[in-house]
Amino acid sequence: MSENKPAINWFPGHMAKTRRMMEENIRLVDVVVEIVDSRVPASSKNPYLDKLWSRRPRVIVMGKADLADERVNQAWKAWYQKQGYEVVMADILHGKGIKEIPKAAARLLADKRRQQAAKGLKPQPVRMMITGIPNVGKSTLINQLAHRSDAAKTGNKPGVTKAKQWIRIGEDALLLDTPGILWPKFEDQSIGEKLAYIGSISDDILDIYTISANLVKRIAEEYPKALIDRYQIDPEILSLTGDHLLEAIGRKRGHLKPGGVVDVDRTAVMVLDEFRNGKIGRISLEKPETTEKDAFNGKEN
Repeated sequence: MSENKPAINWFPGHMAKTRRMMEENIRLVDVVVEIVDSRVPASSKNPYLDKLWSRRPRVIVMGKADLADERVNQAWKAWYQKQGYEVVMADILHGKGIKEIPKAAARLLADKRRQQAAKGLKPQPVRMMITGIPNVGKSTLINQLAHRSDAAKTGNKPGVTKAKQWIRIGEDALLLDTPGILWPKFEDQSIGEKLAYIGSISDDILDIYTISANLVKRIAEEYPKALIDRYQIDPEILSLTGDHLLEAIGRKRGHLKPGGVVDVDRTAVMVLDEFRNGKIGRISLEKPETTEKDAFNGKEN
């Protein structure tokens, strides 16, 4: 079962509405700030938004950088910079890197501002649109920038932000918050699965056991020490399937039903939750060297 690739598609009606709203309002903004999840920077970058924002300068905020492999983070930062983006590494939840975002936006608009000043035009607040797929920390970021706890609604499930919001950030910037938006169809199911790992797709429609079994197998292959240290499993079983690994982890954690049978469903939920919260370790599931030619078109990583 751990080799299964569950079909994942999720495009609720409010996302189609959000897409239309973004198309209508892109002309109102100077800079687009797109948040990606540092653990899966390619899969969490919406290819639809790449097309929509092609004529606007962009800041890439690599959110949850504290949960990803630092070496891989730096490789991704260099990769994005080569594409012409300003890049900010951020731990949004704890406010780290947040102050760099307005600075990055200002750098992108420096030439435009100089031209306006030469014409005697009064400088206007930078108008930034905050975008990203669900559950990458948009609302938390806006609250951090606004120094308010209620500037934007937050939640630990995708789809909390429901409507467009303009939010003033000091005297120099305005933020346009928009709901998280996925794209209508994942051409490569591995992308949908990676988004399921990080919580950007509602758990209510997922096969949690299969998702978790696939995830634990991948961690065993790429970050075996993290798995051993967290769950105290025997290194000799790392080559087994994700099903066997979940069973071993569940037994170690005492997730037993009557008769000594491991409650693997309970274990699957626990492993997925602990990965999402960084308890297993700093783990990156995508690397730029494997996505050099096609990071955003759905190729396997």
